Amino acid sequence: MVRVSQGTLYDKVWENHKVTELPTGQDQLFVGLHLIHEVTSPQAFGMLRERELEVAYPELTHATVDHIVPTSDQSRPYGDDSAEEMMAELEENVRDAGIDFSDPTTGDQGIVHVIGPEQGLTQPGTTIVCGDSHTSTHGAFGALAFGIGTSQIRDVLATGTIAMEKQKVRKIEVTGELPDGVEAKDVILEIIRRLGTEGGVGYVYEYAGEAIENLDMEGRMSICNMSIEGGARAGYVNPDETTYEWLEGRDEIPEGEAFEERTEYWESIRSDEDAEYDDVVTIDGSELEPVVTWGTTPGQGVGVTEPIPEPESLPEEKRDTARRAQEHMRVEPGDTMEGYDIDVAFLGSCTNARLPDLRRAARIVEGREVHDDVRAMVVPGSQRVQRAAEEEGLKETFEEAGFDWRNAGCSMCLGMNEDQLEGDEACASSSNRNFVGRQGSKDGRTVLMNPRMVVAAAVNGEVTDVRDLKEVTSA
Repeated sequence: MVRVSQGTLYDKVWENHKVTELPTGQDQLFVGLHLIHEVTSPQAFGMLRERELEVAYPELTHATVDHIVPTSDQSRPYGDDSAEEMMAELEENVRDAGIDFSDPTTGDQGIVHVIGPEQGLTQPGTTIVCGDSHTSTHGAFGALAFGIGTSQIRDVLATGTIAMEKQKVRKIEVTGELPDGVEAKDVILEIIRRLGTEGGVGYVYEYAGEAIENLDMEGRMSICNMSIEGGARAGYVNPDETTYEWLEGRDEIPEGEAFEERTEYWESIRSDEDAEYDDVVTIDGSELEPVVTWGTTPGQGVGVTEPIPEPESLPEEKRDTARRAQEHMRVEPGDTMEGYDIDVAFLGSCTNARLPDLRRAARIVEGREVHDDVRAMVVPGSQRVQRAAEEEGLKETFEEAGFDWRNAGCSMCLGMNEDQLEGDEACASSSNRNFVGRQGSKDGRTVLMNPRMVVAAAVNGEVTDVRDLKEVTSA
């Protein structure tokens, strides 16, 4: 019998997966889905071998390759010896353990936080872990999804459980209707801008309100994806009809009466109307504009038409960081980011590389050309996204405009393969982090923005308010 408590979705799913309370004061939680990839799992498998342990629940584990996989030439062996070594080790580990593996030969490979949802592995009301900080993405479906470290990967592989401390819950209500040109990415950048990169420490975020409810699943994933950038342990959206319609018919989703029964459970874990929260924050979504970052953290953002802040206007503990960031980014307080020269445009990552992201961006690109001084690339989030986009003619649209159309992978988001910034290049990026060195060069400069803003910057050679382009439509 499933135990369904009262309160928030977080309370209910936590209680439903709680095995016991540990002497440390932590709770031991059963893990419903463990996603693994090539970078953080090898050491964990090595620890199992040292202890002569086997994977406890291979059927609840799924692997892919994304961080190091080349996005240009994926023929084996890979040109990078370390990438080939990691790939070979992952292949051996999953084969020995009997774990399903979405490798490039299957046509299902892609970024772990893209393939989980699209294959129906990600489902409401479950617990999901992965050795990647952006595992919070899966919370868009009403799951509790956490990024974990290598020793925790070992524990989950060996026992199917994890030890965790329960967090507080902050409800973030985004009201109203998002204006044209404003996307989910702008919403989460605005949230992090207001609450700070450490504002969510000790919390999970429940995203609610009209603006959230009206988003498609891809938009909800973009918001939950960046919860970790605001310091939150996880982020989620209560499942609803949008969730169920998106999931129905996917590979791992039951059909017919079984689907109806599953939906009843999913409905039951929604936060109650009278659920109590530790904090509530309200943001008027109708007042937002496209947000871009001016600094070196996702919290250093500003509306595209708004002035970059004076460091002295910020809280004292943020002033030195702001000064260093402005020096690195070569921006001046009082200026706007509109008109900031860029050298590279990157449309990809687990934040914004799904089919609707590419469709919206293509509508801006069509009939235009990439600026002569910009190298631009589009990296679909998965092979399924890539095929669907190519069938719709999106590849041709991007290539005719001068974009490089790549294969699926993490790519320039973190620069672990050949897709990297060079020298002090400035990049308009749809990814989730703008830390110094994040995209492969310690002198590189990353400006985060929504996908349509990325391609607008690509064609103009500078940060551009996409609302000024005729093709802009509601997301």
